[in-house]
Amino acid sequence: MNTEESTTLQLRLRPPEHRVSRRAIGHWAASAGAGWLIVLAVQAVVVATADDPPSWLTVTLVLSCVLAPLHLLVMPQWRYRVHRWEVTGEAVYTQSGWLKQEWRIAPISRIQTVDVERGPLEQLFGLARLTVTTASAAGPLRISGLDREVAVALADELTRTTQAARGDAT
Repeated sequence: MNTEESTTLQLRLRPPEHRVSRRAIGHWAASAGAGWLIVLAVQAVVVATADDPPSWLTVTLVLSCVLAPLHLLVMPQWRYRVHRWEVTGEAVYTQSGWLKQEWRIAPISRIQTVDVERGPLEQLFGLARLTVTTASAAGPLRISGLDREVAVALADELTRTTQAARGDAT
């Protein structure tokens, strides 16, 4: 078996090994909760201030009051079960999503940049997001919900590994 066939066999689509941080559950719930609060507040203000609110508007407010808690209970747990990542000497593997799920593989030789990002809510939860940009038309790979220390160590590891890899990342 030649080297190309060997690499192809090793880069098969498979579930990555590592889960994201359990704190990601709280982060995803808080992020979605903020969105639901805005939606519910706007709906409630319109219903409360309208002289004769249309019945459909009241129905949407009631539906939102039912759907919001269900979404906040189900979505973060579901995402935690799905979101995974793994880095090997050959590739970065990611699995993400909840309704629409995505599995991605980026060979190390194709990596162009590695970025660690932390928004305000992620900082509050001690989390970070790792973005691996490649020469792929599908766009970068993102691993959300990583412990901050894990994301920084992973970025360092990928930087060292890609510098040692042959190729021009295109």
